[in-house]
Amino acid sequence: QVQLAESGGGLVHPGGSLRLSCVVSGGNLDEYGIGWFRQAPGKQREFVIGIRATDTSTTSADSVKGRFTISRDNAKNTVYLQMNRLKPEDTAVYYCAALRNFAVSTTANAYNYWGQGTQVTVSS
Repeated sequence: QVQLAESGGGLVHPGGSLRLSCVVSGGNLDEYGIGWFRQAPGKQREFVIGIRATDTSTTSADSVKGRFTISRDNAKNTVYLQMNRLKPEDTAVYYCAALRNFAVSTTANAYNYWGQGTQVTVSS
């Protein structure tokens, strides 16, 4: 059974940075596209950024373009989300998810496996 575990969340001031990690166990990371989603209180879960398994091309939401980047280290079975120039509106629980067919989707229902999430709070 594939399992995902996020870490690295916390409290950060506006303009600050955080790096989230997503460790995949029970499967080979290079067989999965990985997406990061977030969910703020009272809002729907939304796609943030994703990376394909094969060519490592990425897709990101307009709201994070130029601020967030995603990378993967298949040897460590880990995907990283680097978040820079954070804003209060980035506050949410962040989830990583794995998609079996190597691709990336912006739709949450397309993903096969999910982590438990990590809280990111951006506040002064």
